[in-house]
Amino acid sequence: MADEARELANPPFSDATARRLVALLLEPDEAARLEQAERLIETDAPFATWLAERRREMRLPDESSTSELAGWFCRQRLTLLAQSGDERPMESDESDDAQLLTRLAEKLARLERLESEFAAALEQEKLASLRQLAYGASHEINNPLANISSRAQTLLRDESDPERRRKLATINAQAFRAHEMIADMMLFAKPPRLQIEEVAIAELLDGVAAEMLATAELQQTRIEISFPDDAEAIVLAADPTHLTEALRAMVRNSLEALQGGGQIELGIAADESPDEAGEQWVRITVRDNGPGFDDEVRRHLFDPYFSGREAGRGLGLGLAKAWTIVQLHGGRIDVVSQPQHGCTFTILLPFTDESETHGV
Repeated sequence: MADEARELANPPFSDATARRLVALLLEPDEAARLEQAERLIETDAPFATWLAERRREMRLPDESSTSELAGWFCRQRLTLLAQSGDERPMESDESDDAQLLTRLAEKLARLERLESEFAAALEQEKLASLRQLAYGASHEINNPLANISSRAQTLLRDESDPERRRKLATINAQAFRAHEMIADMMLFAKPPRLQIEEVAIAELLDGVAAEMLATAELQQTRIEISFPDDAEAIVLAADPTHLTEALRAMVRNSLEALQGGGQIELGIAADESPDEAGEQWVRITVRDNGPGFDDEVRRHLFDPYFSGREAGRGLGLGLAKAWTIVQLHGGRIDVVSQPQHGCTFTILLPFTDESETHGV
């Protein structure tokens, strides 16, 4: 048995203290839990010594919660119990230990469920706040923006000085950009009703690539397209305007990751038969050889206004907008990435009965 396992099976403090640690973690009241923890430290010198050593090993501050370490001890001990076979973790009443550890396992499972529910509730709260902001911005900002844009266009028509014309054109362009940002926010506040029609995916992706080509060339980035021979036959029932917006956001994200040059590959593939779940997908890939990102960035990648700048990616609604549009089509976006090893986004869109009717 490893040293750590031996320590967990025969901790350097009394059996009674180990029991109190388990009971401490099961205490629902935080104040009572802290009081029990402090009493343990004051009355049990071996436990206080073990606690100080563990804090040093785990690099925890002195003021860190004793119950945190109690939780660590109990979780490790619970694992040891499951793996120990005939070895008894400590000499104590077996039925009491089993009852306490069963309650502990139930409590830990409940805590995991609560964490998951809290994360879901927090996501809904964030989206609700974004909706409220979007409605406010739409009412309070769009009208002034329209006035600014209208005045700039009027002055631009009557202006002959090149420098003044350039500045007026910039004002008009920035007003339009702000209007587009509010429209992006409204996508979350009030998801649009899709205008479904027959869409040739290869043609759509070709158009996005052509649109982004000038920007790519300015930053010395290559955009390569790799389509199968039957790409033109891949037709879906989709909203071409919104799907184009999603693809544009994905390619723009890769361009932001490749500021110093690089390569973006666009591809299409279609499942020849349904998968185990009975689904049949069209897969659109956007792959770049940029800096990539870690799991923490990936977890928040589609959050509105999450900053992925440490991965060379922008701050805004682009990827969140793409995710929303793809979900509205009944699809999803898969991501594969590692730091310094690029990134691959795969948009999966389902074949539907309507798609098949239109020649898929």
